[in-house]
Amino acid sequence: MKSVFRWVSKGYGPIRGARNLAAAVIFAASPAWAEPVTLLALGDSLTQGYGLAPEDGLVPQLQAWLTAQGAEVTVINAGVSGDTTAGGRARLDWSLTPEVDAVMIALGGNDLLRGLPPAEARANLEAMLVTVQARGLPVLLAGLPAPGNYGPAYQAEFDAIWPDLATQYDVVLVPNLLAPIAELPLEDRIGANLMQDDNIHPAPAGVALVVAALGPKVLELLAKVPAP
Repeated sequence: MKSVFRWVSKGYGPIRGARNLAAAVIFAASPAWAEPVTLLALGDSLTQGYGLAPEDGLVPQLQAWLTAQGAEVTVINAGVSGDTTAGGRARLDWSLTPEVDAVMIALGGNDLLRGLPPAEARANLEAMLVTVQARGLPVLLAGLPAPGNYGPAYQAEFDAIWPDLATQYDVVLVPNLLAPIAELPLEDRIGANLMQDDNIHPAPAGVALVVAALGPKVLELLAKVPAP
């Protein structure tokens, strides 16, 4: 079976500096909240930091990036290795503790690894969006594109989930969480040690690239947190 990393290598253009700057400007121009906010990062091993030292995972690096931008936010690591969209849906309610002000949902990679029906992933993600928005919390939805080896029909149905739901529920969208790595030439990825040996999970340097692209989108999400 092909690795998730190989699956995410197509379909998205370069991460442009102008887009990142625009997201930062949106954040800076938005009303500031009076108190530090809490961001729940609900995901799988990519969020949890599988195979990495505690300080090298996505959540710690994202926390450091946001702090460097002056954002007063605490990021909660709610990543569980091996979790599918069904697993995230099952634990969402008890993960939404009273202090949570915004939610990042980054699930779907393990649905792909198991070849689960796209309709199930869509239903689970939609149920999570409904639950979160019913509490008045803004959401960022981060996905991964499907591999071609499941066939074009599966690929098209799966890839449509994230933009469709983002439009329907008006959430911040990151179509491909690993795009900053996948868009690089193979020799650059290998030379910079961006991936772990399993070719599925980013190494520390790869996580840093992901965070550099994800960070402005998280600032855009935080700008949607209602003022107290």
